[in-house]
Amino acid sequence: MPQEFIIVIFAVIAAFVLFQLYNVLGKKVGRQPEDNAKKLEAELAAKGAAAPPPTAGPARGEPPLTPEVAQGVAALKARDPAFDVSRFLIGARSAYETIVRAYASGDRTALKPLLASPVMESFETGIVARETRAESETVEFVHPPRADLEAIEVEGDRARAKVRFLAELSSRLKPAEGDETTEERRTAEHWTFERAVGSNDPNWVLARVEAASA
Repeated sequence: MPQEFIIVIFAVIAAFVLFQLYNVLGKKVGRQPEDNAKKLEAELAAKGAAAPPPTAGPARGEPPLTPEVAQGVAALKARDPAFDVSRFLIGARSAYETIVRAYASGDRTALKPLLASPVMESFETGIVARETRAESETVEFVHPPRADLEAIEVEGDRARAKVRFLAELSSRLKPAEGDETTEERRTAEHWTFERAVGSNDPNWVLARVEAASA
């Protein structure tokens, strides 16, 4: 195969990857059906709240939203009709995988646009400590992580969404001296994403990380 043709192929692939990372969170790609819509409407009616529009629910295969989360979604959609839960969760999972891998490898360039400043500072501390010890680490996901939307709210011009991630990871750690070790572990965390409502930038950034129950 001619070398020029190979270069063109890699250029196209690189452009596609960068585009996916730039759009990793928050953009709508069409309406999705809501699972258990009648049940959710009944629960909301019992609480005296109006049912959210169909686009507020998860796609087929996602767990149904609780009444409290559905109300938060409806509040956000009142300010931002383009918000879509299913698309958000797809993007959140992609961001989670990107951030976990980038933190392990110390890839600050990949982390910076996805993290709020306080989280970036915290991650930077961990990366520097690992670099000081001359350690290197790579992380891979044994299975695709699970993401559940557990809370969402709009406060002023800020929207916040808390997502619970369950993941099984394979971590390879190479110390400055000695043999490389491999460890498999399961993690459960709450990640809170934020973005400005009404901004031209539809992307969310990670604003907080907390431990969660498995």
